Amino acid sequence: MKMLPLMLSAALLLGCDRKPVDNPEPPVPVDGPVATVYTTSVAKERFAESTLPLGKPEDVHFYKVERSGETFQEVDGFGLAITQASCYNLQTMPAEERTAFLTEIFSREKGLGSSLIRVCIGGSDFSMDEFTWCDEPGMENFAVHVLDEQWLFPVLDQIFKINPDVKIIGSPWSCPRWMKMSDNGGSYDKWTAGRLNPAHYQEYADYFVRWIKEMEKRGYPIYAITLQNEPLNRGNSMSLYMTWEEQRDFIKQAVGPAFRTAGIKTKILLFDHNYNYDDIASQQDYPIRILEDAEAAQYVAGSAWHNYGGKVSTLDRMHSAFPDKEIYFTEASIGSWGYSFDGNLIGDFRDIFLGTLGRYGKGVTLWNLMLDDQGKPYRPGGCSTCFGAVTLSSTDHKTITRNSHYYNVAHCSKVLQPGAVRLGTKGYESSGLTYQWYRNPDGSQALLLLNEGSSDAMVNFVTDKYSISCKVPAKAIQSIRWEE
Repeated sequence: MKMLPLMLSAALLLGCDRKPVDNPEPPVPVDGPVATVYTTSVAKERFAESTLPLGKPEDVHFYKVERSGETFQEVDGFGLAITQASCYNLQTMPAEERTAFLTEIFSREKGLGSSLIRVCIGGSDFSMDEFTWCDEPGMENFAVHVLDEQWLFPVLDQIFKINPDVKIIGSPWSCPRWMKMSDNGGSYDKWTAGRLNPAHYQEYADYFVRWIKEMEKRGYPIYAITLQNEPLNRGNSMSLYMTWEEQRDFIKQAVGPAFRTAGIKTKILLFDHNYNYDDIASQQDYPIRILEDAEAAQYVAGSAWHNYGGKVSTLDRMHSAFPDKEIYFTEASIGSWGYSFDGNLIGDFRDIFLGTLGRYGKGVTLWNLMLDDQGKPYRPGGCSTCFGAVTLSSTDHKTITRNSHYYNVAHCSKVLQPGAVRLGTKGYESSGLTYQWYRNPDGSQALLLLNEGSSDAMVNFVTDKYSISCKVPAKAIQSIRWEE
């Protein structure tokens, strides 16, 4: 598999430009074309915007990197989960403050241009209650739930007014309780754990079809769904245990045919759980096992992943086994269990963003756009120690603290448009420096850079038209965009 570069030490450069740094600061032209640069560092910068002069191709002051001519996957976008908890906090804000914040996140012209979000199909551990859209037995009782009417829809209305091209990935935390059974097939009337009763496969498939159609009727097109959030997690406040065998059978016996019959174009993504499959031996290679069944695979667009266990390198095996299937990262959270702005800024950008994208990932969504300074609201049995990408003051309901996940999403969303193509590179590689190069649909070029080293990294990115002399501060992430 070709990945954008897994960096080697400078002493082990292979076929790279060994040009020494003979001028630590390239000359700055008085006028001419420039690139826009965004920098967030451990030291001080917080999404600091600056400009960088574009030199001639022969103006190489640092070690050189060029495009190799290879192209890889298109990228859909980056964003955060619009949970009911996030919606609740947003609706406690003064209207003008809320509009300004949502514009900052979603506007392509005035803000970051976030283009991918995740929503819960029914309740979750960050909703105002446990619920689905059909809590009474029988699909004749399917109806929009009042809590989504009250909390989710007003926020989605604002988001789609700001950016009508936002893509939604939907995930359920549980099927309706009346569709559940125990491990031995007996009755099971709890929100936590349980199994999907095969007797209700057709009704649950119809549930997905109706949910998608109702959302789309209200102006919220559903780009993709997963069939169960964390299917190997029995312990969440709302959850459903679903083995790969059960998900395979549910897809090929019910969901796939139901989507096809109803003309549903929404993508089906498998798994939606951790890289290590929660260390359950029988569930290793969960999505691969499903895709090995051709009858199920015909309905599946790809897989979705979380990072609460295991390593991102699991995606290497996923892509190698089924290179035609898409990969999305759909959930990670920060929280009091070990959060540091510096560590998460660097580590999550390396592993979640560059790590996923460098392994053919098409998009990243992180958990909880906004929580308050007490981590609320959350459900009993859910996560009481999670942080949002931003923290809202519970005192004045308008002061916002931007946490590391905000900046991770910001750096990618700001310079990469939906449909951006990852490009191959050749040239300088160095330990601690990671970079990826993209071409946007409008022809502009973009770079994502990470410097984990203790000194500034200096490198020239050279095209047929320009040379971009970059100085990436120590322990910083940086994104750059220019018109080619």
